Amino acid sequence: MASAIIANLQEEVTCPICLELLREPLSLNCGHSFCQACITVNNKTSMISSEGESTCPMCRISYQPDNIRPNRHLANIVEKLREVKVSLKEEQKRDVCNRHGEKLLLFCKEDGKVICWLCERSQEHHGHHTFLVEEVAQENQAKLKTALERLRMMQKEAEKLGADIREERASWKDQIQSERQNVQAQFSQLRDILDSEEQSELQKLQQDEENVMYNLIEDESELAQKSQLVEELISDLERRLQASSVEMLQDVNNIIKRSEICTVKRTKTIPKKQSRVFQAPDLKEMLQVFRELTDARCYWGKMTVVIWVSHPPTLRSLISSATDLRR
Repeated sequence: MASAIIANLQEEVTCPICLELLREPLSLNCGHSFCQACITVNNKTSMISSEGESTCPMCRISYQPDNIRPNRHLANIVEKLREVKVSLKEEQKRDVCNRHGEKLLLFCKEDGKVICWLCERSQEHHGHHTFLVEEVAQENQAKLKTALERLRMMQKEAEKLGADIREERASWKDQIQSERQNVQAQFSQLRDILDSEEQSELQKLQQDEENVMYNLIEDESELAQKSQLVEELISDLERRLQASSVEMLQDVNNIIKRSEICTVKRTKTIPKKQSRVFQAPDLKEMLQVFRELTDARCYWGKMTVVIWVSHPPTLRSLISSATDLRR
């Protein structure tokens, strides 16, 4: 029935001159349509044979060449018809056996293929169970629908799992970013504490240096004064020893007493080394603590991944217990 409709439609859009589907159809005032190339040739022929008058090849009604108009609606119908004909040809090719050129009317159950009657008689399908395509189409259509429904359910599940993964990825990124900021803040605080302690220790050293230098300068000044006194006494004694007996004995007891009580020693006791030496924390011990903490974090990190993959509820239970313990 479809073929008859197409045939009738093709007859309506066929050029009466070339008997092919209309190409760039042009319509006359009488209502007949022709290919542009065909009616152009006819116009020239009519002009020569009919003393300059053009007539329709179908009804012989005269027309003016300037009144010929393109029929776009008819051109669209022709284009659609060509597409349908191409589609029908391709469909016919699909329904024909590539080996024998016969229609594919049978279904081989063992091979799961559609075959023609010559294929059924060949050695390749000898002894196989064959059925008419119409007999097995409905059964296999139901199977295909079941398979399609199952795959669509799997597709939905895959989409849901994909959404879960994207959500987890975003959550992990947020957690890592938060922990990164936490680590940076804590280490920044540690650096601030260390910087403050360093400045405090340096200030103490500066104060110690100023105190020690002040005491040493005072001690040096007192020593210089005593040294000057010793030099004066030496000079006086040397002069007396060179003088006469009368001059030597003049106020001799006083000079001898001054010489005996004169001492040269430091009045301030300043330690050779600093009494207070800054002791930094044991870096080796600190590094060992950090290594132990890192090893513990790596261990529990791996355990978390294993528990999460194998049994997520167990991980949630452990986290809940740890939270209760902190409280």
